[in-house]
Amino acid sequence: MGEPSWQESDPLPAALAVGRATGVAEPRLDGGRLFWLEHRPSEGGRTTLMARRPGAAAVELTAGSWNVRSRVHEYGGGAYAVADDQLVFVDDGDRCLWQLSLTGGSDPTATSVPRRLTAPSDPERPRAFADGLIDQPRQRWIGVMEQDGLDRLVAVPLAGGEPERLHQPADFCGYAVLAPGGGHLAWVAWQQPFMPWERSQLWLAAIDAAGQLQQARPIAGSAAGDPLGISVFQPLWLDDGSLVVANDRSGWWNLERLADVAALGSDTPPRWQPLCPLEAEFASPQWVYGLRTLAWDGTRLLAAVCRQGCWELGRLGVDGGRFEPIPLPFTELASLTAAEGRLVAVAGAPGIGQGLLELDTASGTWQHTAAAPLPLEAEAISRPEPLWFDGHGGAPTQAWYYPPRGGSRAEAPLLVKGHSGPTAMAGTGLNLAIQFWTSRGWGVVDVNYGGSTGFGRAYRQRLDGQWGVVDVADCAAAALALVAAGKADPDRLAFEGGSAGGFTVLAALCFTDVFKAGACRYPVADPEALLGVDHRFEARYTETLIGPWPEARSVYEARSPLRHAQRITVPVVFFHGLDDRVVPARQSEQMVEALRRGGLETELHLFAGEGHGFRDSGVRTTVLEATEAFFRRQFRL
Repeated sequence: MGEPSWQESDPLPAALAVGRATGVAEPRLDGGRLFWLEHRPSEGGRTTLMARRPGAAAVELTAGSWNVRSRVHEYGGGAYAVADDQLVFVDDGDRCLWQLSLTGGSDPTATSVPRRLTAPSDPERPRAFADGLIDQPRQRWIGVMEQDGLDRLVAVPLAGGEPERLHQPADFCGYAVLAPGGGHLAWVAWQQPFMPWERSQLWLAAIDAAGQLQQARPIAGSAAGDPLGISVFQPLWLDDGSLVVANDRSGWWNLERLADVAALGSDTPPRWQPLCPLEAEFASPQWVYGLRTLAWDGTRLLAAVCRQGCWELGRLGVDGGRFEPIPLPFTELASLTAAEGRLVAVAGAPGIGQGLLELDTASGTWQHTAAAPLPLEAEAISRPEPLWFDGHGGAPTQAWYYPPRGGSRAEAPLLVKGHSGPTAMAGTGLNLAIQFWTSRGWGVVDVNYGGSTGFGRAYRQRLDGQWGVVDVADCAAAALALVAAGKADPDRLAFEGGSAGGFTVLAALCFTDVFKAGACRYPVADPEALLGVDHRFEARYTETLIGPWPEARSVYEARSPLRHAQRITVPVVFFHGLDDRVVPARQSEQMVEALRRGGLETELHLFAGEGHGFRDSGVRTTVLEATEAFFRRQFRL
């Protein structure tokens, strides 16, 4: 059958907004070749590994049923590593490491079928791998293995074999980087009850002739018991053997450099040099592995920095100095990689879909390859407008407002979006799901409520102990600010969110009377129930967000939408994956049961084979269409 006819004057179909769009992630440059991951919702959410040399067509290295995906900490990331002609990846089918040999030179073509390096784990002691690098002189993969409730830094021979433990952190670790010459290894570690963006440490160790780590010790950041909370992000070695890392001891994730690491004695305190102090963020919250905002192209230090919710790319001197922005149209930048005067990043903008940015760092010339064709002309795209308003306690709070097609008007319905995390941010990259709504005459406001990143540590810490209070108040205030400005109908205010954003939706429906309908994707309905879930990464996250357990039991009960379901008086629709291990589907089921006992209109959509976050194109399309139909019916649109 042919494609359904559609004109840009019509509302954007859900299938075009979310159903078919591929995504790109984790680009890496090696030997003149570019590698990246391509996520394909149209293939059941499969992720495949792509490569190409300059000026040539892309080659799929893992065609067929391969699914290049890691499951460490459930959120994964860091699913492959490449160096010279060796490539190692994690396949989601058996969670093992697989090795792929490549042809020499700049040709990325595989010379053999993938070969398994690690045996499948014991079902009684499952293990997961991620975030590795290839130690070429020693012919081994070094990365994270999660097993028995702990992370380990391990080495696996490229010839195959059982993982060898190199270092046992107290809890979590990752982001390992090997020094030029292979004499030192640096990595990040953190431990419960803190998340890596709250407190983490940069560790350093020498590597001896046998490949073992010696004199391992922390050299930056803070441990769980330290009085001051400091977070570190993405260590990077320079060619001269110095080490650069971002930390937020100033209140902002800024860059610092440690020179002459090789001469650093075991008892010598490191002397970190600030490179470019700014009230801006050179980092982002480490939900997944593979995050990179810093790169070295052989002669230049390049960094992505977030100011007031927008990202920009620029150059930095290795001895300090000012940040020199590179003129580019992109406001979303992630996963920087650079080599030999060339930089690649995942980039997007309000009018430019996500794709691969390739930049000549000397001349500034660039090209951008979109991950998927853009179904809208530039003039049909609703652009985000910054909205500052008084949030909880009168604190200045930021959001992005997208006017409906045809312009803002007082009678327009408004969709408020609460991002997940809750430690995350509402960005400005082109989001076709938002365009789905604006093309139907809705305004959309994407709120960076207190607790969001991109605005410094103090803004992020507004949510400490206040989850379900500050986020709720900020999202409600954003909606009311637009009503007061004559841009939204107070009787047609809807609120939608997923995961932690779903919790905010339910809490707002419980404890405010601002919103007239809600939609939740895999929401947290009862934060107390999360305490018993087998999800190690966030096992104690609520201690920061709400309070320690069981001392703060009464606070958990007071904030729980499930325990106060009788206070919800407006219709709600729920969507949840049956394979969700982060927030089990039972949370949505219990919430729906409680609402129906009160005679409230609800819908519950459950999806087999889906976990925390929907990957399949059909499921994504169904969720968006069902949400719109539900709201349209409630608001009689």
